Amino acid sequence: MKDFLLLLLVMLQTSCSNNSRCELGCDCHGDLRFVICARGLFDHLPVRVPPTTELLDLSDNNISVIPERSFSKSRKLRVLLLQNNNISVVEDGGFSQLEFLQKLDLSWNQIFTLTEGFSMGLAFLRELQLSHNCLTGLDSRSFLHLDGLQRLNLSSNRIRTIQVRSFSSMSTLRQLHLQDNHLTALTSGIFSMLRSLEVLNLAGNQISETDPGVFKPLTSMTLLHLGDNQLSSVYFKTFLNIHTYSTHILLEGNPWNCDCDLQRVFRKLRTIQRLFLDDYYNLSCKEPQVLRDYLLMDVDTELCIAETVTVLIITVTVVITVLAAMVMGERKRKKKKRGNVGARLLEEYVHMHARF
Repeated sequence: MKDFLLLLLVMLQTSCSNNSRCELGCDCHGDLRFVICARGLFDHLPVRVPPTTELLDLSDNNISVIPERSFSKSRKLRVLLLQNNNISVVEDGGFSQLEFLQKLDLSWNQIFTLTEGFSMGLAFLRELQLSHNCLTGLDSRSFLHLDGLQRLNLSSNRIRTIQVRSFSSMSTLRQLHLQDNHLTALTSGIFSMLRSLEVLNLAGNQISETDPGVFKPLTSMTLLHLGDNQLSSVYFKTFLNIHTYSTHILLEGNPWNCDCDLQRVFRKLRTIQRLFLDDYYNLSCKEPQVLRDYLLMDVDTELCIAETVTVLIITVTVVITVLAAMVMGERKRKKKKRGNVGARLLEEYVHMHARF
């Protein structure tokens, strides 16, 4: 019992000693390696952060600006948590001193744009959380220095456009979360450098069209989530161009137009052994009106067979009509020609008798 009390006293003294070296409102633990300043009512970054700090938690405060070279005295940081603040400005080079940083959480803030200087110095960052911000677009400067990034979360922003080469530096990226944004189309080239990407989450956007080659560069993709978008149809080549060994595709929640073309596309897709349409049995029709809320799998394929037969009948009928018209025209031409010859002969006969 005495030993336990002695140990407790030593721990309390150590804690008091550590906290005396911390900013007021923060708690320091683990020989000053873990500094917790969450819910500390900070409206700016704390000044007294021990240089030995490896984890700094500044979540749930009211910080609005990350100034240039903010963490010059905290170079050993590996984890920096800044979620649920009011950050709207990250000055160029704000994180440039954090050469060992592996995780940066900036979710639930007010960030509108990412400049080239945002990612400066973060070459060894592995995880970047930017969900629930106010980003509207991405370009080639947004993530220029994030060569080692493996997980990027951009969900629940307002992203409408992604320019070609926006992810050009991310050859090691394995997860990209873009769900719940405002994307309307996927154009070829936007994922061109993501050879290591395994998970691509695009659910909950407004995507209504995709270029056939947009997913072709993703040679490691195992999960593609396109649920809850505005897809009414899809090109067969869009998914055929995915050349991974095994890819699971989610498509539920789109307003499918269950015509014969769509049925043919899905029938062919389901024969490709490397592609798995995990929620195919839940896909429902929005168009045509008579099939609304029907499951795609329940739509009678005989309708498409009948449609094909009808098209063939119409085609044959048109061909026969055209051929008949050509034959009739040829007959009329020959008949008219014979009539002209007879008239000339009669005229010559009359002329000869008139001479005598």
